[in-house]
Amino acid sequence: MCNLYSLRTGPADLRAAFGIAQDHTGNLPLLPAIFPDQMAPVVTSGAAGRDLAMMRWGMPGPKAFGEHPVTNVRNVASPHWRPWLGVAHRCLVPVTAFSEYADTKPRKTPVWFALAADRPLFAFAGIWRPWTGVRGTKRENPDRLAEEHRLFSFLTTEANGIVGSVHPKAMPVLLTNPEEWATWLEAPTAEALRLQRPLPDFEMLEVARGARSDEPDGRAGD
Repeated sequence: MCNLYSLRTGPADLRAAFGIAQDHTGNLPLLPAIFPDQMAPVVTSGAAGRDLAMMRWGMPGPKAFGEHPVTNVRNVASPHWRPWLGVAHRCLVPVTAFSEYADTKPRKTPVWFALAADRPLFAFAGIWRPWTGVRGTKRENPDRLAEEHRLFSFLTTEANGIVGSVHPKAMPVLLTNPEEWATWLEAPTAEALRLQRPLPDFEMLEVARGARSDEPDGRAGD
């Protein structure tokens, strides 16, 4: 399960890469460590073209399991997730690296993966939904008031050989080029879901190990 990723691409390059028509993110900094329930930039299809906006990571899961936030979605046949797989609720989650935890002792070790050592931009195949309820940290919402949110998660699939050596159960669905980005945002659901497959081993690599953030200057971040 991927519960940590980074985005080291600046806002101007994000807008250019994804063909953004409207940017609602403000003065977006580099994000070397994005954790569940935090805000992160997401690309959606808007009325005037593609929008870039901040959403919170983690969609509510099924009521039978307490609606706890779910960061990764594997079972796209589930009735709980099917309503959010249509064009209106698909999104791209910009990424430059993601982490899985190696099962080491005395504590697990973060292992970072990217398309190349210089961290080229790619995207997770995401879904999003509006939701009203209590989310965010106590610092963000000290009175724990119910508020309106836009929440996202992203699809996972079976792990390839690179990720599977660390985390054999699954890996995120990685979309690496403009054609795949357009298909995920615009194609009929059945066609879009054909992208739910592991990236070939030769298209990615392990780029760091040990730190809980992927700092641009190579500093270890804990």
